[in-house]
Amino acid sequence: MPPSEKNLNQITSITSATSFRQVEDHQIDIAAVTSKQISIGEVGVNLTTEQKHLILKRLHFDVLDTLDDLPLDATFMIEKVENLQVEEALEILKQNYEEFEDDFNYPAEDLDLILRLINQAPGQLDDTVKTKLGEQLEGKDMEKVSTTSIDVHSREDGPLEANKSAYLEIVDWDLQVRLEAAIVAYHSPYPEVRSVTLPYDDPNTPAETFRAYVIGVIWLAIGAFINQFFTERQPSITMSTAVAQLFLYPSGYLWNMIFPDVTVPLGKFSFKLNPGPWTYKEQMFATIIYSVAASTQYISYNIYSQKVDVFYGNTWVTWGYQILLSLSTNFLGFGFAGILRRFACYPIKAIWPSLLPTLALNQALLNPSKKENINGWTVSRYYFFFTTFGASFLWFWIPDYLFGALSYFNWMTWIKPDNFNLAMITGSYKGLGLNPITTFDWNIISFNYPLIYPWYTQLNNYLGTLLALPVICAIYWTNSKWTSYLPMNSNKLFNNVGGSYTVASVLNDKGLLDQAKYEEYGPPFYSAGNLVVYGAFFAIYPFSVFYESAIRWKEIKTSFHDIVKTLKDFRKPVLEQFHDPHSKMMSRYPEVPEWCFLIILVISIVLAILCVELYPTETPVWAIFFAVAINFVFLIPLTYLISSTGWGFGLNVLVELIIGYALPGNSQALMIIKAFGYNIDGQAQNYISDQKMAHYAKIPPRALFRGQLLAVFIGSFIGLGVMNWQFDTIVDICHSDQSQKFTCPSSTTFFSASVFWGTIGPKKVFGGLYPVLQYCFLIGFLLVFPALAFKWYGPKKWTRYFQPSIFMGGFLNYAPYNLSYYTPGLYVSFAFMYYIKKHYLTWWEKYNFVLSGGLDAGVAFSSIIIFFAVQYHDKSISWWGNDVSWVGVDGGYYNQTILDASVSAPDGYFGPRIGNFP
Repeated sequence: MPPSEKNLNQITSITSATSFRQVEDHQIDIAAVTSKQISIGEVGVNLTTEQKHLILKRLHFDVLDTLDDLPLDATFMIEKVENLQVEEALEILKQNYEEFEDDFNYPAEDLDLILRLINQAPGQLDDTVKTKLGEQLEGKDMEKVSTTSIDVHSREDGPLEANKSAYLEIVDWDLQVRLEAAIVAYHSPYPEVRSVTLPYDDPNTPAETFRAYVIGVIWLAIGAFINQFFTERQPSITMSTAVAQLFLYPSGYLWNMIFPDVTVPLGKFSFKLNPGPWTYKEQMFATIIYSVAASTQYISYNIYSQKVDVFYGNTWVTWGYQILLSLSTNFLGFGFAGILRRFACYPIKAIWPSLLPTLALNQALLNPSKKENINGWTVSRYYFFFTTFGASFLWFWIPDYLFGALSYFNWMTWIKPDNFNLAMITGSYKGLGLNPITTFDWNIISFNYPLIYPWYTQLNNYLGTLLALPVICAIYWTNSKWTSYLPMNSNKLFNNVGGSYTVASVLNDKGLLDQAKYEEYGPPFYSAGNLVVYGAFFAIYPFSVFYESAIRWKEIKTSFHDIVKTLKDFRKPVLEQFHDPHSKMMSRYPEVPEWCFLIILVISIVLAILCVELYPTETPVWAIFFAVAINFVFLIPLTYLISSTGWGFGLNVLVELIIGYALPGNSQALMIIKAFGYNIDGQAQNYISDQKMAHYAKIPPRALFRGQLLAVFIGSFIGLGVMNWQFDTIVDICHSDQSQKFTCPSSTTFFSASVFWGTIGPKKVFGGLYPVLQYCFLIGFLLVFPALAFKWYGPKKWTRYFQPSIFMGGFLNYAPYNLSYYTPGLYVSFAFMYYIKKHYLTWWEKYNFVLSGGLDAGVAFSSIIIFFAVQYHDKSISWWGNDVSWVGVDGGYYNQTILDASVSAPDGYFGPRIGNFP
């Protein structure tokens, strides 16, 4: 039937602009468009029924129970396809193919379809088109298909695989050219991004409101407490950003129910106490306030290492020092985020996979979908989230408290608990974790984010981890560099009789190396696992910088060119240089000027100088500027890597190496500059990822800037408060046998590195202790050339997903972790990120990221209750299921090394001889 006048006005508001290049063409008035239901017969009136059904199938809306009430996304896209001109669409596809031909995130089958559309000349279609369309659309006679419903219940039902591939055959060249171009011009070429974002923006939707600030800050305080409290537990427990949304949504809903609609008069800053229903932009704004500051601060490892007695036990690490260190490191990264916007936020290739579950849950909560039937699944994302949340909450009690063996399922060691070799190869605690079934605990299964990172990321990284295992074994069982006298996979430092290295034995009263004490006590030693980790770190720095720069030289060159242009015309908005639909939508909002980030950068450097000058840090001021400079050089290629793959690494090892040479014997300076060197990078990536989340959700940049500033300031103080409370209340914190698992694995690694590369120094390490490590830099550089040759000239089906930086990063996954933390995630990733995504894409788009958020949420809140109910005041249950994992070598009993220094080592100690220490 013809559309009513009111519905015509609704549809007209979608198609008011004349070109996708106009920002208005990407905007709608949601309230106006959704004021009345729109059926398929009232939209795309110049398209045939068959064509509209093909559009719905391509966009995965063919699972709707009814087409009497189309989703707004479907209405919007059908109208855009109808109004897009073929010539313009063809040009869009040509540019798109050139830009994304080698993009490993772009679906290969979609690129192949685009290439065939470009190469196939538009001819006159014959009468078989309708038949072919009918065959693709599940074998239906399209003349008999109702214009108001799709009978999804009559499928016999074959796998979705056959249905999913229907759009890949060209049956209507004219329509499919416009359809594929509309997806690129109005949405996103990436299905995972399309599944969690909207193809339009409503600028009238409130985002930065008073209630969003209040609710966001309240949950920020709660999340910052939880995350900081559990960060030094092994394994750690995190209240993720996706989890926080579970509580932000009802908080916003209750605010709307409770508070009156009144305006608080504050002159220019007056605001409405209750601006109406809680919006998806308010939800995302509050989420970003939480996300940007609720995560653990890297400087917490500094403070643990400096303050806890089992490490340095420095009494001068007072609140004043901690505040200056925290604010300076956090806001230095914030300043760098302004530079990174053009490299890692605005480019469409910067997907940031880690953000997708948060965006998916935001969609589930605030933009409920129409009723659908996906292979028999009719449950909404909202109820699916709470179902998985409840199941995860209840299940976590079993592996974490009632049946602990299901968490670290080292069942292979149960065969012969006293067998050293068996424990070292298969063990979950002390060994390398070569075990096909390692856990039934989602907190460990999700260790490497298997429902978030792409399958190729997981596979590349896992293969690297697997290859590192025989390397560690070869080093250990050949007693290379005295490793057989030590535990095989520890991140601790050891003395020359195999005991823990006591750093106080070689320090003077200023915390600097005392050479006389060192000559008496000796150097520290690394385990085999730790040697491989550091060797990989030294190789991966030159490799990743040169390789990623070569692969992405075109983008980097363009971005630097844009920086020069910006300096010449600093008033020109940066977003005008990007033409993808999300950047186009964001271009209507005023940007944050570059000078705002520059001011923050200057203030942060001043705070950093005060920190090192007012306290006995033994750190020169020039080292602060060194940390800033090295981040400027490395930050762009490293951020490129993490923004597209989800995997990345920091500059901590490189910084500690350089500072170790520049300031030998000075572990205090190394720890402080390492915090700046790493945290600038880490925090900048944190802030820029939240800016990308705002980019996807269309949060105005200046609102985001204000929200991030406030959140970082508040979160810094909450984190410091939690740490100092832990120091005063948790007994034996950071001891290896701490009863509540607060063994401080990260701070132990941080402390060990400060002793090894700061107190002892790289000159002694490379000069006599471990000289082979210095050659790892050269190895990493030389590996660039064969990797590039394979990438450029190898078979496309392999090179497309070949990510050597991620592969090499797999070597970093040891000491104290091992394969047991990565194997179960590989299975999950294959199932969901490869198989289901490939064969059941519609299901995957709707449920995958919601599943991730639900499982994580259940673990986070179950762990909090378990800790305070039965672990804080110990109420542990002793029975076989909780004890069996700990009774053998893998649990810390029997001999922990192949060789005993007191028996096998010459003169009762190993390593360089006394009087000849390097």
